[in-house]
Amino acid sequence: MIPRYTRPEMAAIWTPESKFRIWFEIEAHACDALADLGVIPKDAAKVIWDKGRPALEQVDVARIDEIEAEVKHDVIAFLTWLAEQIGPEARFVHQGMTSSDILDTCFSVQLVRATDLLIKDMEGLLKALKTRAEEHRNTVCIGRSHGIHAEPTTFGVKLAQAYAEFDRGLERLRAARAEIATCAISGAVGTFANVDPRVEEHIAKAMGLEVEPVSTQVIPRDRHAMYFATLAVIASSIERLATEVRHLQRSEVLEAEEYFSAGQKGSSAMPHKRNPILTENLTGQARLIRAYAIPAMENVALWHERDISHSSVERTIGPDATVALDFSLVRLTGVIAKLLVYPDRMQENLDKLGGLVHSQRILLALTQAGVAREDAYRLVQRNAMPVWRGEGQFLELLKADPDVSAKLSDAELEGLFDLSYHTKHVDTIFRRVFGES
Repeated sequence: MIPRYTRPEMAAIWTPESKFRIWFEIEAHACDALADLGVIPKDAAKVIWDKGRPALEQVDVARIDEIEAEVKHDVIAFLTWLAEQIGPEARFVHQGMTSSDILDTCFSVQLVRATDLLIKDMEGLLKALKTRAEEHRNTVCIGRSHGIHAEPTTFGVKLAQAYAEFDRGLERLRAARAEIATCAISGAVGTFANVDPRVEEHIAKAMGLEVEPVSTQVIPRDRHAMYFATLAVIASSIERLATEVRHLQRSEVLEAEEYFSAGQKGSSAMPHKRNPILTENLTGQARLIRAYAIPAMENVALWHERDISHSSVERTIGPDATVALDFSLVRLTGVIAKLLVYPDRMQENLDKLGGLVHSQRILLALTQAGVAREDAYRLVQRNAMPVWRGEGQFLELLKADPDVSAKLSDAELEGLFDLSYHTKHVDTIFRRVFGES
């Protein structure tokens, strides 16, 4: 996590202080359950809460690090520090538990909290996309395939497509949250030999999690693989929309561009530049987020009941992937909300090919007038290619072609160049995406 791409709300979830507070809550809730089961005194469980909670409000991370430097074990270092705060009753902490119980359950809590922020981010992005899509529902622009002018569409349809894609992403993210929200308090090798399963059930309920059916000392990493893969897919959707904006901002296109604020400078060398730096940045962030999915998948294959080959990976990808996606979603929301859109330039670009964007309508009309498809294609193409080379207007060349005019009158040809033909089902698309309005 670097400050440039980190929002404080997400960063707070991954601080040492936050982690240690979650560790304490897990241990303290375990003591409550053990006290209810008669394994430890109820007074001891109360002391642990009463002395531990205020100590964790001002947790001494430096002291815990100092202990870890000696014992070379992070959970033991924390437990040692906690014992210094609590006193004799600390002997009841961590009864029958193993380090993975604490680490894995804490990781689940952190991922759930991070995902709640990401869900909020996604909802904000969807709101911005819907607003701008409605604004440009009927703003006609050229659609492109292979980067080449194809047929007309509307800018609102472009944004509606993005909305639908991110809406699917939101559904996947909610599913990923459920997938990752499990608790494992099963002790060494996951058999509950030294800790009653009811302790796990109590902690899961207290921490807003579900119990892991079989934890084998660690929560199975297929859950985490699915989670980080979901973040990677969302990142790819971000890149798709960011790339669209970048292409539309190219000088030769300039149908839309990122907001350029007063006093902003685009280049240290060329004062005229207005560069798509925000969406370029989003493209780079997407590369990183996707990269985290591979090590998450490689973490699935652990040795026997447990090893820690996944641990160093997750210490990096947990914070970094969620921080990067949080930043990216919020940045993209701002890009869309402030996006400058140029309908006049869209119309200008539509007209650049001299009417060639209507070629399919001519093709279909000729076939409906009795011309074989291959012959119709040849007739249309032989009139289109001179226009492509800048040698006339498509409509005029078609009118002058005797083979075409024998089948279609001038009035019929002119009617085939109506832009509204291409937008007649836009409202249907919007109803499918946004529902009845």
